[in-house]
Amino acid sequence: MGLNDADRLMRAETALTGAQALLDGIWGWLATRCWDKGRLSAGRLDEHQLVSYEGALSAAEVAAARFMIDYAREVQREQPARSTVETDLALVSTAEAITHLQARLLARPADYGLDAATVLGALGSDAQAFCHEVLAAQALARVGANVAALEGRTGLSLLDEDHAMMRDTFRQFANDVVMPRAEDIHRQDLTLPDDLIDQLKELGCFGISIPERYGGFQPDEAEDTLSMCVVTEELSRGSLGAAGSLITRPEILARALMAGGTDEQKNHWLPKLAAGDPLCAVGVTEPDYGSDVAAMRFKATRAPSGGWLLNGTKSWLTFAGKAGVLLILARTDADSSKGHRGLSVFLVEKPAFDGHDFEHVQEQGGTISGRSIATIGYRGMHSYECFFDNYVVPDEALLGGDAGLGRGFYTIMAGFAGGRIQTAARAVGVMQAAFERAVIYAGERKVFGLPIAETQLTQIKLATMAAALASVRRFTYGVARLMDVGEGSVEASMVKLHAGRAAEYLTREAMQIHGGMGYAEETSVSRYFVDARVLSIFEGAEEILALKVIARSLVERAGKAA
Repeated sequence: MGLNDADRLMRAETALTGAQALLDGIWGWLATRCWDKGRLSAGRLDEHQLVSYEGALSAAEVAAARFMIDYAREVQREQPARSTVETDLALVSTAEAITHLQARLLARPADYGLDAATVLGALGSDAQAFCHEVLAAQALARVGANVAALEGRTGLSLLDEDHAMMRDTFRQFANDVVMPRAEDIHRQDLTLPDDLIDQLKELGCFGISIPERYGGFQPDEAEDTLSMCVVTEELSRGSLGAAGSLITRPEILARALMAGGTDEQKNHWLPKLAAGDPLCAVGVTEPDYGSDVAAMRFKATRAPSGGWLLNGTKSWLTFAGKAGVLLILARTDADSSKGHRGLSVFLVEKPAFDGHDFEHVQEQGGTISGRSIATIGYRGMHSYECFFDNYVVPDEALLGGDAGLGRGFYTIMAGFAGGRIQTAARAVGVMQAAFERAVIYAGERKVFGLPIAETQLTQIKLATMAAALASVRRFTYGVARLMDVGEGSVEASMVKLHAGRAAEYLTREAMQIHGGMGYAEETSVSRYFVDARVLSIFEGAEEILALKVIARSLVERAGKAA
């Protein structure tokens, strides 16, 4: 007699325990080599970049598998008769996380302070047998056939009534309004039409992350990050560039305001952001400085007649043309040796412009101009390079007032925590759209008289794609709940790292299932593929998240514990 779902999940959890123990040992080993005078040495940690990078990837995959197991258990408790799909996908996700970790460690065990025998011994023969059974061709093909029969779904949703209603509302909007226009916006690189934005305003899309007391939809007494994730997922399923990213910038700006704004600034800006008037953009990256925020050179200096003068260039300001306010990170302390402590944030107003280029000249003579950067995907919102020449902003534009001087780095980081979890939600939406198209096409496309959905290789592809999609979704929802209770900052970076890579993999496989038609612009999977490629780059490039956030945090935690 085979194991029941509860026993199967217990076996997966036991196997995962060995993988987690190996990772914990690696972070502890790195701490012994990178600890200096009671603290972590960034320079010493940089001598282990490959180990840090691969360790962070595995840490994210193992964390995702743990969330999958927890969710499968929840489904089993709520609806035991329908728990098999979630259990199957949790097992596949767990087995893949373990085998990926094992492969990385066995490729260069000495770099991790290990040897092959230690790696295999820590995982254990039971974990090896578990992975072999779950990832066997026949077992994966069975999972793939079951998933294909669900027509693009990956099991049950246990969303409560409010979140389920929100999901259904925005899914319908994506189906009826976004999807019919998505291809034209992408192929012709159009600017998002005002009527689409206006309809999203009416749905309250821009106020989802803003407390009710400021005109938004988030409860005043508690955060509700899951709502933002659910809405983002459904809009991204319609189109990443034409809908899914519209609320990212208001999310970042709202979190920055809540973290560092004065009461006057919150009362002035949050109701406007909730109404989507004005739209906004975020300017952090510079042409020579992306994630290295401390080295940025964009300047803000006191103007002789009051206010501030902004000078410099910012890159990759998504939606800067139509935006009426820009969140700009600037150096307010001329002493560059202060690094991130010399940075401040400004709320910079400008007129809204359509099109790919704009220029605005102030009465005082200051100018701001922008040119859109041509990209292979993520079209519709346009990302701009913006040039500031003695652009004047008033004193009240400084976020946090005088108390905000030199606090810009921390304010921006508070904003980006939301941006990272939202990027994971965007990945879920793109993956869901690609997976649905792949399942449909696999059922329709016949090769040698047989639908390719009935072939073993395609079934295995669908099984691993479904596991990737489910793991990112469950990881995202789980981290959203952690963030709502003030936790999950490292996990938010983990899920973003995991989501970007998983989305690229899944959309690539969806494209491959379509064969030659997958490479044609007339099929949507080609758009999903180029859109997914940006997810590992923006809101924190995967290398920076892995090295400077995830690995650093976990090594630091291990060092302090020791």
